[in-house]
Amino acid sequence: MTRDARITLTVNGEEISAVVAVRTNLVDFLRHDVGLTGSHVGCEHGVCGACTLELNGKAVRGCLTLAVQADGGTVTTVEGLADSGRSDALRAAFTRRNALQCGFCTPGMLASALSYIERGGSDDRQAIRDHISGNYCRCTGYQSVVDAISDVIREGDGA
Repeated sequence: MTRDARITLTVNGEEISAVVAVRTNLVDFLRHDVGLTGSHVGCEHGVCGACTLELNGKAVRGCLTLAVQADGGTVTTVEGLADSGRSDALRAAFTRRNALQCGFCTPGMLASALSYIERGGSDDRQAIRDHISGNYCRCTGYQSVVDAISDVIREGDGA
């Protein structure tokens, strides 16, 4: 027996109401019900970081967060970060430093990196590596990702 719940949340500035199965995770709700496919689903165990997005201003794993937990909250996906301009400098640095590669990890990596930058993270390479350690990237070796994040912090572009 599946239990359903009505939820209302703000996603990228737009209020959305829906009925969801209480077991539906947030990233699946966003991808399948809302049509926002920027956040990716990788491991579904909160390990890879591909599903990282913002809930009430904090970076969370969308696969470990139930959609019902977001009821009444504010969600910002990678699409919302781009639309708001908050991630412009970071996206430009990722492009400049070739930190994108296949792109599967990029949405979660951007959300994690932006969280670090916006809370005043330093350009210390080890601190950056520690912060993004929960975001797996199989292509870049992280060097270019760390370079991009460090560039944005040093240049003071915000994110």
